[in-house]
Amino acid sequence: MNSTNQHPFALPFPIQDNSLLIGGMTISQLANRVGQTPFYAYDRRLVSERVALLRSSLPKDIHLHFAVKSNPMPALVQHLAGLVDGFDVASTGELKTVLDTTMPPDKISFAGPGKTERELCQAAAAGIVVNVESEREIDLLAKIGFDMGIKPKVAVRINPDFELKSSGMKMGGGPKQFGIDAEIVPDLLVRMGALELDFYGFHIFSGSQNLRADSIIEAQEKTFDLARRMAAYAPGPIRLLNLGGGFGIPYFPGEHTLDLSRVAERLACLVFDARKEFPGAEFVVELGRYIVGEAGVYVCRVIDRKVSRGHVFLVADGGLHHHLSASGNFGQVIRKNYPVLVGNRVIVEETESASVVGPLCTPLDLLADKMLLGHARIGDFIAVLQSGAYGYTASPRDFLSHPQPVEILV
Repeated sequence: MNSTNQHPFALPFPIQDNSLLIGGMTISQLANRVGQTPFYAYDRRLVSERVALLRSSLPKDIHLHFAVKSNPMPALVQHLAGLVDGFDVASTGELKTVLDTTMPPDKISFAGPGKTERELCQAAAAGIVVNVESEREIDLLAKIGFDMGIKPKVAVRINPDFELKSSGMKMGGGPKQFGIDAEIVPDLLVRMGALELDFYGFHIFSGSQNLRADSIIEAQEKTFDLARRMAAYAPGPIRLLNLGGGFGIPYFPGEHTLDLSRVAERLACLVFDARKEFPGAEFVVELGRYIVGEAGVYVCRVIDRKVSRGHVFLVADGGLHHHLSASGNFGQVIRKNYPVLVGNRVIVEETESASVVGPLCTPLDLLADKMLLGHARIGDFIAVLQSGAYGYTASPRDFLSHPQPVEILV
């Protein structure tokens, strides 16, 4: 019986000798190469294939940007610099990483609701596009530009008057800390015309982690309509229109892969119509987890096997401190299992219901709850799939001062 049968989607990694094959190596070979567990491994082949799929599916007029916040590992970002058209960062720490790549500065944008004056100064000096999210940021950038003798590149992040339905995280619509409310943007755009700023366009990000093509299509239609209305007040031609992303990947039982072909087909029509109104604009789709999420795996080792009142607990050397989202403590309302398996016993005859727990002194340290797994022994490897995004850097790695995991690109 395949131990992944509780999740309907196919394994992203091949199997060899009953083991996951990651970057051409079995999981035990990979662990020996790394020299320790736990670790995160990202398969560059899968990342490249996902970008190639997007290139072949989306309209040729779409520029593909990578949301660095989903996985800022420097080696991974370097790899993506040769594959995508731009980077979107959410901090000057991420900015430093992308500036070390070959990506041109004007293909890098910076979003986030709490930019400090120092961060805005760094961004302006680097020549990247700042997605302004408040009147304060506009005024600060105008002052910074005057002091430096430059015109900072800016785009206005708009908090739309709609939301991305059925999304894991709603980033627009209603009261939000993100962006500037659509109803006050026209007046700000008019005022920006009197400031020494290099206006690029709009950033409209309504939500993320969506598996419903119809919801993404509806949001993209509304995004183009909103951009048309706002363009009438813009202080210059629209050179950049960031449509956001929202493309999700399946994590839990009952979830299915996004129908990319439906999204791409409708987007082609939208882009064709919009090109007449925005002849010089770059239309950007900004994706993070959709590019890297399925290319990553978190690996830890079984260090103890316990039976408590008839229930099997596999105690591992990794847990929520390394992979908060897999533990269910990163936004899940009702805890659900990530796809977890015994990485060196993928296809097995003997299975059991077991919970995979970590070494921390909290009952929240749970990577798999009563899951059907291969019969694991001490020393076996637990593999948490769909771990390429919002894993390592989104986790409280210093909690209880356990050793840090390692990240590798293979």
